[in-house]
This record gives sequence, structure tokens and C-alpha cells, in this order.
Amino acid sequence: MVRGAEMSKRDALPRSVRVFAPASVSNLGCGFDIFGMALERPGDEVVVRAAIGTGIVSVTVTGDLGRVPTDPARNAAALAVEGVLARLGSAASVAIEVHKGIPMASGLGGSAASAVAGAVAADALLGGDLDRTALLECAMIGERKGSGANHADNAAPSLIGGFVLVLPGAPPKMVPLPTPDDLVVAVAHPHMEVETRQAREILGDTIPLMAGVRQWGNAAGMVAGLLQGDWELIARCMCDAVAEPVRARLVPGFEQVKAAALDAGAEAAGLSGSGPSVLALCRGRPAAERVAAAMARAFRDAAGVNSDTVVSGAHAGGARILEIE
Repeated sequence: MVRGAEMSKRDALPRSVRVFAPASVSNLGCGFDIFGMALERPGDEVVVRAAIGTGIVSVTVTGDLGRVPTDPARNAAALAVEGVLARLGSAASVAIEVHKGIPMASGLGGSAASAVAGAVAADALLGGDLDRTALLECAMIGERKGSGANHADNAAPSLIGGFVLVLPGAPPKMVPLPTPDDLVVAVAHPHMEVETRQAREILGDTIPLMAGVRQWGNAAGMVAGLLQGDWELIARCMCDAVAEPVRARLVPGFEQVKAAALDAGAEAAGLSGSGPSVLALCRGRPAAERVAAAMARAFRDAAGVNSDTVVSGAHAGGARILEIE
């Protein structure tokens, strides 16, 4: 009988799944809300466990100093899990553990990583086998709560890895982009915060026509540069005519840090997402290490704050299952 088959499948499902999803840098200058790149580290881990009860019975969070909400209606990972349950039509009960490795309000896609890890873990726990577009849509439910906007430039690279172009619309489309073999990103995350929702609100809803023209041209040029491995074109086009000129004032010392990156040998530099992290595109890991150190010194000298640095290749992987029990 069908009921017996359903019971056998249920008995074969795991009791818990642990998933890692990496941090990401987004916008990359000209690609506001459409470009993102996964980092090798840091990342968030989410465990989804089968539980007794109804729906999401509990959410616990570690590594956040008590700041991430544990209310399922306000937690990015829980909202993504809820999206998976709805997509699968499942009445399963689950408990969620979120282990934060990405600093809060850092511009490194923390809420997106939690949401991605939650979606992938829930799908694996329930044997849903959702495709990556469906998983992205579920993750975006959680990301919306964290950022206040419907964009996937952090969630997409966190999910599939690499450098990704995300075309907006329903459904969203993820387009992996090739990168030069020697492209390495350096990131300096100062010990300060920029709240993503506030950073979006100050942008307003309109831009001057010529700013739009510059942005469209640079975004097209960036894609062409990546496809052709043309460093001169990549460096020229990693220029944000829309968001960075407004958001820069939220990051004390930004101009000095950007200048220090370029002086140290970066090909281009700019805010990561809404900041405060600053990213630089570099040719080779030794150059990226020098640039990361220079940016950290500049934050300390110009703003009086220490920084954590990350150096990552452009081909970092996306979300992955760490453990199934």
C-alpha cells in the first residue's frame, strides 16, 4: 500500500543534518544587487533536527552574543526552513540550531548564509531533493527578513559558490561567471557595523540617468572582462556609480582604506555589500595578502579600529552538507 511505502521512506530519513554555507561579498562595485562571490571563509552552520511537535518547535543560536532572534518568524534560517516545508507540503516538526561564524552587520552576507544553510539542511532532512532555484527562493524568504529587500546577490554565491550573476525576477536565475585563474579577493572587516536595512533606506528609490548609464556600462564591462580574462577591463569597470557614493559615509576611513588597497597593488577596491567591509580584487594570493594587511592598517590609522581580514580565491565552493545522522 502507499501508506507502507510512505512509512518506509520516513523511517529511512535522517534524524539531523548539519550544513555549512559560506560568507560572500556582493555588488563588487557596479553589480548592485546582481553580483556576488562566495568566500572560502568564514561561514555559518545550521543543524536541522527531526522533532516532536508542530512545525518549527525551537530555534537556538550560538556565536552571536545573543543578538540573532530565536523567534522563528524573525530568524533567517527558520524562515528559509519554513519555506522548504511549505514547498514540499510537509507537516514535519523540526528543531533548528544556528551557529554563527559570520560577524553581524559586516557586509559579508551573514543572514543569507544562515538562510541558505537552513534551506539546504531542511531539504536534505526531508529527502525533498529541491533544485537549486527552489532552494534559492526558500533562502530568499529568510534573507528578506535580514536585509529588508528581495535580492539574492549574497544567497546565490553562498548556495552554489564562485562568482555569480543573479538576474532578478520570478524565478531568479543564477548565472555562474568564469573568472581569471589568478583572481583573489582581499577583504578587511573593521570592528564596526553597518545595518543593512538602514544602508538600503538611505539610497532612495531613484538615480540620475547618467549614473544609471555608467552603472549599466560598468556591469556589462565587468561581465565581458571576466569572460575574457581582461584585467584592465575588470579594474576599470569595478566602479559603483549608485550605492557606494552614498554609503561610503557610513564607514569611517573608507576612502583611506580604498586608497591603501590600490597603493598596495589591488586592481580595484570598494565596499562589500552595504559595508563596513571593504573588498579588493587582486592578481594572485601574495598580492591579496599584502593588500589585506594594508587595508587593516588603514582602518586602524584612519578610523582607530582593528580589522579581521580574509583572503579568498574566486572559486570557493557553496553550501555543503557536513554531517547527516
